[in-house]
Amino acid sequence: MKNPFSSRTRALEQHISEAARSETPRAMGQEMFRLADVDESTAERTGYSNYSYWRSTFQAFLHNKTAVAMLIVLVLLLAFTFIQPLLPGQYGANTINNDPVTNIQLQNQSPSLTTVYTRVPEGTRLTGKRMDDQWYTVSNVLTSIKARQVFTLVEYGDEWCKIEYNGLTGYAKNNFQTKLKLPEDPTAVPYESRSSFNIQMYQEAMDLTNKGGMLYVDADAVREEADGAIVTVRSADLRTLPSDRPFIFGTNNIGQDLWARVWSGTRTSLWIGFVVGFFEALIGILVGILWGYVRALDRLITEIYNVLDNIPNTIILILISYIMRPGITTLIFAMSLTRWLGMARFIRNQIVIIRDRDYNLASRCLGTGTWRIMFRNLLPYLVSVIMLRMALAIPGAIGSEVFITYIGLGLSVDTPSLGNLINEGRKLITSASLRYQLIFPAIVLSVITISFYIIGNAFADAADPKNHL
Repeated sequence: MKNPFSSRTRALEQHISEAARSETPRAMGQEMFRLADVDESTAERTGYSNYSYWRSTFQAFLHNKTAVAMLIVLVLLLAFTFIQPLLPGQYGANTINNDPVTNIQLQNQSPSLTTVYTRVPEGTRLTGKRMDDQWYTVSNVLTSIKARQVFTLVEYGDEWCKIEYNGLTGYAKNNFQTKLKLPEDPTAVPYESRSSFNIQMYQEAMDLTNKGGMLYVDADAVREEADGAIVTVRSADLRTLPSDRPFIFGTNNIGQDLWARVWSGTRTSLWIGFVVGFFEALIGILVGILWGYVRALDRLITEIYNVLDNIPNTIILILISYIMRPGITTLIFAMSLTRWLGMARFIRNQIVIIRDRDYNLASRCLGTGTWRIMFRNLLPYLVSVIMLRMALAIPGAIGSEVFITYIGLGLSVDTPSLGNLINEGRKLITSASLRYQLIFPAIVLSVITISFYIIGNAFADAADPKNHL
């Protein structure tokens, strides 16, 4: 069967041949041809697809439940650092808290979720006095007995002994701290005894004191007797402070609330980490793409990199922190000065691998501009690795802040940061009762570091086009 297109093809060839013989090439070029308009935004459009790279990336990320959970934890932690100062009953991060009676700093108070020391029933007899309109200072100590003073033991007990002293009857603790002098048969009462140390004589067989000091009770819960005793008129809470605001993370060695300082320090350190991470990504990505794609700049940027990279980063951090005034701005400047080098080199190496692939050559042939090729062809290919490095850059910057503070060139103590808190807490690591001052900021720092690592890895995998359907 005769091909229906063959006659048309021969007619077109004949027409072109006659036109070529009858006109000069120059005239033919001017009259028969014209330049097509170029629109960079549509130069590479070959068809329509409802595929969205970023939609597919986020969908893949949301399938990773662990990463989503850690992202929620990180967002909540970041939000709480701003919410915490606005909550009721919060202490200031730099406020030195003193005992309202003795005016002594509340040093190294143990962590607690409440200020309630104990609850006593109605009718409990206490000693004390009114502190103000709202609070009484109370205890159940009748008197103090000096070391080696003789008293009469009238009833023996393994934990408490009933004693008489100067016409008063009360109770004394029977433990290694008091070291009561007892006969071979201590149950054969009464007999005279004494203690190797100063001891307290209590009204009842219970110690209603805060480390030997006064407790606080609401004035509405007690009444004063004629003999000066304080008696509870209902079940009442005895508190370690005249407040219902506890020291959740305890206090440090000058009475500052560690709870407030940890969250204030987290806010400071995260701010430093995000700003340094932003500059590291901004400078590193821009320099890396130019370094890898524009061949004319390769030698110049390589020499600059070699000079800067041969200077130890630690030395630069120390010098900048030593020369400039210590502060957040100084730390950010010092860390941003060289941290982009690793990002730039990494991106440059990746760009060199893909810059001459077919789709980039096709873009150049179609007249696509250099900047458009870099940010539309090259950068999306590197999104996965860039996100991973950025996720690690933030905890890395926080780690650098901890190091600078550790060597004494970081933020001043009146600017709480995780570096400051960890540096102060490490000095107390040998004291079991004070280790909480290192444990709490270290836990927060660990949560931040682990969260960024898991989120960064998950997003890097989700952003890899190979994992898209």
